[in-house]
Amino acid sequence: MSFKTVALSLAGMLIMGACAAAPPVAMALSDAPRAAAEAPSGDVQNVASSMESFGTGLYAAIATGHGNVVFSPASIMTALAMTYAGARGVTAEEMAAVLHVDLDDPAFHAAMNALDLALESRSFKSGDDRVQLSIANSLWGQDGLAFEQPFLDTLAKDYGTGMRLVDFKAAAEKARVQINDWVASQTNDKITDLIPAGVLNYLTRLVLVNAVYMDATWAHQFDPNDTSDGSFTTLAGTQVTVPMMRQTSSFSYAKGDGWQAVQLPYSGNRLAMLLIVPDQGRFTDVEQELGSGLLSEAVSGLSPASVALTVPKFTFRTQAQLGSALKTLGMPTAFDPSSADFSGMTTEEQLLIDKVIHEAYIAVDEEGTEAAAATAVVMRATSAPMVDVTFEIDRPFIFALRDTETGALLFLGRVVDPSGS
Repeated sequence: MSFKTVALSLAGMLIMGACAAAPPVAMALSDAPRAAAEAPSGDVQNVASSMESFGTGLYAAIATGHGNVVFSPASIMTALAMTYAGARGVTAEEMAAVLHVDLDDPAFHAAMNALDLALESRSFKSGDDRVQLSIANSLWGQDGLAFEQPFLDTLAKDYGTGMRLVDFKAAAEKARVQINDWVASQTNDKITDLIPAGVLNYLTRLVLVNAVYMDATWAHQFDPNDTSDGSFTTLAGTQVTVPMMRQTSSFSYAKGDGWQAVQLPYSGNRLAMLLIVPDQGRFTDVEQELGSGLLSEAVSGLSPASVALTVPKFTFRTQAQLGSALKTLGMPTAFDPSSADFSGMTTEEQLLIDKVIHEAYIAVDEEGTEAAAATAVVMRATSAPMVDVTFEIDRPFIFALRDTETGALLFLGRVVDPSGS
C-alpha cells in the first residue's frame, strides 16, 4: 500500500474564533479502506473480555485513596492497541500481556475494529429516547518523519484513521492545541484540555489519541419530582447530603457474598449501567474482587425483580497519568529509552512511550447518563536529534531588533558585560 499527503481542513473541528478559518493540516493517508466488521464473533467476544480484564486490572492502580474514580478501559485499550501495532520484540510481548491479547496480531486488530463498529451501531434516536455512542481515533505525527507503511495501513484499516502531520520540533504548543481541540470536538466539549501545557516538546514524534462519547437516556427514567436530598455515607465514613433519585420499577437484580447489584438499562436495552453496592463495611473486600471475576459473577446472577431504587445524582471527572500504572502491570520496556522497540512505527528514530494521559467525565441524572473519555499516548525520540552547531555566546556581542519584512531597525546595541550597565 502507498500513502499520499493531502490537506485536511479542520474547520468545524478545531475550536477557533467564529470568523477565523482553521489552518489546513497535512495528513499521511494509507489507501487501505476501513475494514467492514468481518471478524468472527468469537474474536470480538475475545477482545471484549480482554478489555474487561485489562480494565479491572488497571482499576486497582487508579482507584487509590478515598476519591471518586471514572475511566474508560475501552478508550485506554484502543489507544494502546494502536500503539501496539507499531511495537516489536519484548516491547510488543509485554504490551500484549498487559492488554490480554491472545489472538494473532491481524486477528486482534480486526476484532478491535469489529467491536468498535458494533459499539457505534448502538446509537439511535426515537422521540425523547436516545443513545449516542461515538468512538474516534486520531494520529498526530512529526512532519518529515518516515512512518512505516504497514503501521499506517493497520491504523487506516482497523482504526479508521490517517495521520495528521504536525511539527512538534518547532511548534509543539500549536500541535498540543490542535490535538486538544480535536478531543473537545469529539467529546461534546466535556474534555477540553486533555494534554496539559508542557507535555509535548521538540522530542515528541507521535501522539495517538482515542475519544469516546456517550449520551443516553434511561429505559426507565426517574421522575425529577421524586428526587430529594438524602444522606450518603462516604468511603471515609462521613455523611454528606446529596440529591437522591427514586423510582420503583422492574430491574435486573443480583445478590452475592457481601454485595448487591442492580442493572439500569438505557433506551433500546443494548447498553446498561451495572451498580454493585458492597454491604456496610465490606467495600474494600468487594472492590478487591474486581480483578477475580466480580463483574461476570454479578452479571450472571442478574434476574428480573421489582426494585424500589434510590440512587444519587452525580457528576465528576478523573484525570490520570497512566505511565506508572502500566509499568506496574507489566509493560516497562515500552517506556525504557535503552530498550523500547517501536520500529514498526518508524526506523528513522528510536521511539518510546513518553506519557499515557487519560481523562474521563460522567454525569448521571434523572434523564440518563452523559460520559466522555479520551486517551493520548505520547511517543518521543529516545534522545535529542544531532546538533549541527554548538554556539555559546560567552563574549561581547552586538544586537539588533529589526522588522524582518521591511528591514526597519527598531533597536541596536551591544552587550560587553551582561552583569553590569
